[in-house]
Amino acid sequence: MLTLATIASLRNELKAHRQAGRTIAFVPTMGNLHAGHIQLVDKAVQSADIVVASIFVNPLQFGKNEDLSSYPRTLQEDQRKLTDAGCHYLFAPNEDEVYPNGRDSQTRVEVPVLSDLYCGEARPGHFSGVTTVVCKLFNIVQPDIAVFGEKDYQQLRIVRKMVGDLCIATEIISVPVVRAESGLALSSRNGYLSATELQQAPALRQVIRQTAEQITSGRSDYSQLEHEATLALEASGFRRDYFRIVRRTDLAPADAEDKKLVILAAAWMGPSRLIDNQELDL
Repeated sequence: MLTLATIASLRNELKAHRQAGRTIAFVPTMGNLHAGHIQLVDKAVQSADIVVASIFVNPLQFGKNEDLSSYPRTLQEDQRKLTDAGCHYLFAPNEDEVYPNGRDSQTRVEVPVLSDLYCGEARPGHFSGVTTVVCKLFNIVQPDIAVFGEKDYQQLRIVRKMVGDLCIATEIISVPVVRAESGLALSSRNGYLSATELQQAPALRQVIRQTAEQITSGRSDYSQLEHEATLALEASGFRRDYFRIVRRTDLAPADAEDKKLVILAAAWMGPSRLIDNQELDL
């Protein structure tokens, strides 16, 4: 695997592959890679001739008092994992390479409505930072395919809409949530949890599953189910953020007539804000 730090060097490498007719898959990350990330790379390897991953801790998607400065940077270990997974190129730029004119003057890409819901409401400006950097990375790499995880369900929907609205010629492929044996969704932020908190954290998945079972058994009083789930999370040691039962098409609140649903949840365990989800077909 070749690690590149500049846009020009990456484009130069990929130009020859593109001219030879090879397909290119792209996996954007912020590093500190775990098994969930490697599943994305595995899918990319299966889907294209050439695989590019990126590691860039994007400052635009961090809000005030969030963990930008303390976000784990583990480049050497990440390089080893990507090499073992069959990745061909790692794009690892610094901030000046991605935002040469500074953050404040950077053109922004925003997906309205969807970006203001749930995680967007809890973290104002977050998704603007995500879509801006993803759009920029897509323009840099120009991949045929990009692979994203389904754990960040709202983000996945937003990226898909951005690609469609802006006519970006990249197919978005998603990979199911990768979990620890306890059921906890793998996340870089799990590393902030204490041993006790790691034992408590799987309750997020358990409450989502219990709610899903009640819906499939016939309950459609979704507001009440959301309230009960929130209380169950608090009883398990979480601090509330949101717990929503929504329709998959536009992530708007579901009603009894909707058949394709997704449960979206976010809650704080100690210093970590954990997210998870589950799709339902009724």
